[in-house]
Amino acid sequence: MLEVLGLLTVGVVAGVVSTVVSLASIVSYPALLAFGLNPLAANVTNTVALVFTGIGAAAGSRPELKGQGPLVLRLGWITALGGATGALLLLITPSRTFELIAPFLIAIASVMLIRPPGLRPGGNHSTLMRAALFAVAVYVGYFGAAGGILMFAVLTAIMDQAPARVNAVKNVVSGLANCVAAVGFALFGPVQWWAVAPLAAGFLVGGWLGPSIARRLPGRSLPYLAAACGLAVSVKLGLDAFT
Repeated sequence: MLEVLGLLTVGVVAGVVSTVVSLASIVSYPALLAFGLNPLAANVTNTVALVFTGIGAAAGSRPELKGQGPLVLRLGWITALGGATGALLLLITPSRTFELIAPFLIAIASVMLIRPPGLRPGGNHSTLMRAALFAVAVYVGYFGAAGGILMFAVLTAIMDQAPARVNAVKNVVSGLANCVAAVGFALFGPVQWWAVAPLAAGFLVGGWLGPSIARRLPGRSLPYLAAACGLAVSVKLGLDAFT
């Protein structure tokens, strides 16, 4: 019962963190390790449970998602395909390469978030931006730590909209990448289902609460907050990977 309550609490906190600053796995993944799961089992279990953050975030972001359906459809198939690719890579290859490059990817994405709007490449028909979105979705399906930061940075370059609306789209298309990866892990990965249920319930609640917090943040504070958290995570992951 204590484990269930602990994972439920972790899920709520991680769900809120995911929808506000895109760092759910930084909360939930270490918690799963602390509950005794090995790194691979913790990774795949976390990804399966994260599907419910996307569901909760979509429900809580209805004002920001109004009129965004066509854009979500255009971008969603790219992230779904990338998530499937990342899941396949995780199941057949070691994760050491991604562990080494993840700190640099996250640091670059964090800096991208705080660039002046005029310095950002735009155009949601850009082949380069779509390729970047696919690459980030592969990362989300494969390794995932701070993958939302990368997704938020790419979508900020693609979408000329308020940060809260970009964040809402990020939550949905990231959720699609997680969902497709989760299906693969559920079929072929060592998912610990006893941990999925309470963690997923917490993710659902936290994902629903998060957008209401994000829309109350003043001005452009959301990108700066996400960037600060992302840089801190990149330093931590860098220390873990190279020491």
